[in-house]
Parts: sequence; structure tokens; C-alpha cells
Amino acid sequence: MQQKIDGLLVPKLRFPEFLDAGEWEEKKLLEVCDVNPSNEELPEFFIYIDLESVVAGKLMYKKKICKKDAPSRAQRLLKNGDVIYQVVRPYQRNNFLFNFDDRNNYVASTGYAQLRSFGVSEFLYQLIHTDTFVNKVIAKCTGSNYPAINSSDLAEINVVIPLYSEQQKIADCLSSISDRITLESQKLDTLKAHKKGLMQQLFPAEGETLPKLRFPEFQDSGEWEKKQLGELLLNHPDYGVNAAAVTYSEDLPAYIRITDISDEGYYLCDKKVSVDIEAKNENYLSEGDIVLARTGASVGKSYKYRKEDGKLVFAGFLIRIKPDPKKLDSTFLFNFISTKQYWNWVSVNSARSGQPGINGNEYAALPVPVPPFEKDVADLPEQQKIADCLASLDELIAAQTQAIATLKTHKKGLMQQLFPSVEEVKG
Repeated sequence: MQQKIDGLLVPKLRFPEFLDAGEWEEKKLLEVCDVNPSNEELPEFFIYIDLESVVAGKLMYKKKICKKDAPSRAQRLLKNGDVIYQVVRPYQRNNFLFNFDDRNNYVASTGYAQLRSFGVSEFLYQLIHTDTFVNKVIAKCTGSNYPAINSSDLAEINVVIPLYSEQQKIADCLSSISDRITLESQKLDTLKAHKKGLMQQLFPAEGETLPKLRFPEFQDSGEWEKKQLGELLLNHPDYGVNAAAVTYSEDLPAYIRITDISDEGYYLCDKKVSVDIEAKNENYLSEGDIVLARTGASVGKSYKYRKEDGKLVFAGFLIRIKPDPKKLDSTFLFNFISTKQYWNWVSVNSARSGQPGINGNEYAALPVPVPPFEKDVADLPEQQKIADCLASLDELIAAQTQAIATLKTHKKGLMQQLFPSVEEVKG
């Protein structure tokens, strides 16, 4: 939201040295940057950036291709400082500030508009991510399934900018936060990679009966064996409630669906919904319960119930399993069902002529490797040791994830104050 003070268009938050610098100037985007500048002839070889290459400001991979094999959409020859703006589904904000010095040529798809700033490139990059700008773009998009804006309409969008020196100051400020987010994200990736590598050693590989890494106190405890999941449960896997989700209400049960589960197996409580039914006790998840997706592209995805998530009724496309605490530690199992071994099993057993799926009987037949345990004794020391080890890493990963989310929230709030808008000034 813009701020107008004494007739001036200025941001809510301004660096001290610019408090008397006057108002920002309203211009069309085409006056701020060259939109789709004319390019030289494409080089014989280049790295092609398509709409799948960029996610949240990062170039996810580099694929070098030959000009003669390039798709017709490969047209935007990039120079350092260029910004490419995703014109298809722009609400995703998968844009990129190009700045490489690796002797390669880079060409972007026409699914991006190429913006070559007349001022500070980093400032332009931050500006196009503001809610004000994105909302204006979305308002001019056409198409429902793949909303898009053409470059001519994009070029006509009004923006407001300060003098070069203030652009640089804002760019430096936001870039420092972005760099911190990148650094913390790298730490998170390192933690996840460490856990993944550790799991590969703590669980026996396919066809083996001993893990590569075993805690000292269990070195002489004997071989692991595979048991069917159904043998290790309190009861047969059961199905959830088939009902339509409604807007969340404290007067109705909270409802967890496949889409409410993150890839890491956490409940996405920010998308909380309810279900309008008279829920019975058995409809609610309880401590130790794990639910598994039984159909669609997410088949195999899992969630382990956590008390801090509150009371949850689980949906019909989820299957609940209740580990028998005398045979199977729930956290141990939850970690196993994120291993490559488990996902290979899902890939084979979910194959259908139509939509992939795994039913309760099939999940009950899942082979689970377990270390030796004493029958009918509520003590699973090796399982619990492994579970505790991996749970401690999960806590670090969760804390790091939260730290990154806090930084992103801080940056978003800062951007709302560092960039003014033009709507109210015209009112």
C-alpha cells in the first residue's frame, strides 16, 4: 500500500539520507527497462532456460543444447544484469536475475519477458516481486488454466521508482536478506542430505540383513528380518472419512487431506479446513498413528500424527496404520517410509491401468526391515535408538525451516514498506 505525504508518493520506510529526496516517479515499465531487447544471432551452443528451469529465483539446472536442436521458443539471448520475468502463470514468481560469468551463453524461452534495466538491475528484480506489481500483472492476464500476459501489456504497466542512488540502497538491503536466505537454505539442504545419507546406513539395503552402520550396543544383536507391515500393527489399515472439506471453523472438526501434507510429512496448518460431520472418536488420529496416501500422484506420501497439530479427522483418500508399540516404533516406521527402498516398493505396487493407487491390503503387505525384538515386551531398544537419532535431526531441520520462513516473512514485510504504490495517489 502506498503512502502519500504532503502530495508526495513515497514509501512508508525510507533510509535517512533519502528522507528529503522527494517523491518517487511514476513511469511505465518500458520507461524503466528495455522489454525484450533486440538480440544478436543465437550462438551455436548455449544453455537453454525454459519455464521449468527457474524456481523461486534459482536456476535449478543447466542443460547445454545446440542451436539447430533448440525449440523455436529459445530466443532471449541474455546478458549479465538481465531479468527474465515469467509471463505464463506469473503468480508463481519464478523469475530470475541473470548474472553468470562462466563463459557459457544463456538463452531464455519466450515464456519469459526479458527486462534490461536502465537503472539498478537488482532493484528492478525486487520491484517485479512486489504484491502491487504482481497483482497488476495478474489483472491483465488472459486464459484460465495457464493465465499469461503478453510482453506488450507487461511493458505498459505503471511502476514507481526513485533516483539511482536510492534504488541501489534498496537493492543492497534486500539483496543482503536474500543472500542470508540462500545461505540458510544451503544449511537446510545440507541437513537434509546428511539425514538421507544416515538413513541409507541405518536401514539395511535391499536384499541385506544388516545395516552398514549400527550403534555399538547392538553390534552383537543378530540380523534384521523383514516382516509384513500388517504383522506389526494393532489392527488392519483403515480408511478415513469421505466428505467434502469446508471453510475452517472451530465449531467443526479439523480435516487433514493429502493436500494438507507437505513432502516432508508435516501438516500444513496454514491451509487448515474443516469437515461438516459428527465425528466419532475413531475418526480422529491419535498418538503414533501414521496416514498414507492411497491414490493419485501423491500415493505413498505419509504423515505421522503430532499432538501439537491438534485434533484431526483424516480423509477418505488416506489410510491409517497403528503400529503395535510392542513390535514397531512409530517414528522408526515413519523414517523407513521415506527411504528409497520404500519408494521403490510404492512405484511397483501402485501401478494401475488408470490412476496409481495402493489399498489397505497392499499396504499391509509392505515388507518392513526390523531389528530383533523380544516378543510381547514393550521395549524396542534398537528401533528407538534409531528413531531418537533421526528425530533429533528432524528437530534441527524443522528449526532451520522455521528460521528461513521467518527471514522470508521479514523480507516480504520490508518490501511492502520500501516500495510505494500508485493507486491511492490517483484516487
